[in-house]
Amino acid sequence: MVSHPHRIVFANEKGGTGKSTTAVHVAVALAFRGAKVVAFDLDHRQRTMCRYFENRAETMRRRGVDLPTAQCHVVEGLSPDEMEALVAEKAAGADFVVIDTPGRDDPLARHSATTADTLVTPMNDSFVDFDLIGQVEGESFKVKKLSFYAELIWEARLKRSRASINEKRAQMDWVVVRNRTGYTEARNMARIEQALTEMSKRVGFRVAKGLSERVIYRELFPSGLTLLDKGHLGDLGTSHLVARQELRGLVASLRLPGGASEPAQEAAQ
Repeated sequence: MVSHPHRIVFANEKGGTGKSTTAVHVAVALAFRGAKVVAFDLDHRQRTMCRYFENRAETMRRRGVDLPTAQCHVVEGLSPDEMEALVAEKAAGADFVVIDTPGRDDPLARHSATTADTLVTPMNDSFVDFDLIGQVEGESFKVKKLSFYAELIWEARLKRSRASINEKRAQMDWVVVRNRTGYTEARNMARIEQALTEMSKRVGFRVAKGLSERVIYRELFPSGLTLLDKGHLGDLGTSHLVARQELRGLVASLRLPGGASEPAQEAAQ
């Protein structure tokens, strides 16, 4: 057991990027490995992540099955110090803490982003979403400046570097996850990839392929099931199997503690 749970924060100040869906599936994937996962939903208005886990608990009760899951807590009206006290209390003995932040500018979301061991920023493959990280020239599509958000994370990483030795924590790993890549026109996709590559060298994030836009994710929400719940999903089509492989690839690319081996319980199904 590690002295500090590995903290994974899903943060993007723009909504509609698949942030909560990605957070839930990563949390369940870790639970399938046998890890104890405690989740915190900072979007007390929509509370999508906690609603997902509530639906999952209801499905387990209704079907009389036991599925890997995570404890989820909605956070509202707390200061950063109060938030840290809550995490320390609820996540005692946990292997992973997963924090889902709202898709808007929020002081507690900013604080949480700066405390991440792994910071995951999902973005749709468009320059509208890229603008969260940096601005590009209108003609050449070259990066011309960092965004406020990127500067915030840059400063947080510098602060973490100075404190990492005393706190015995690794450097923050910032991963920008490209969702919905299949819906991007090829030339535009190449421009975005070029801009992300240039920006990653400046700021120090990694780029990972995320989840495509698929109906299956929206269909699973009412039951709280995930693509990993083989044996409980019924007959799966080819697109569902491809989506599951995308999820496995994403989890592996995050390089989280505990290795990238096939979750034992999932493999047994």
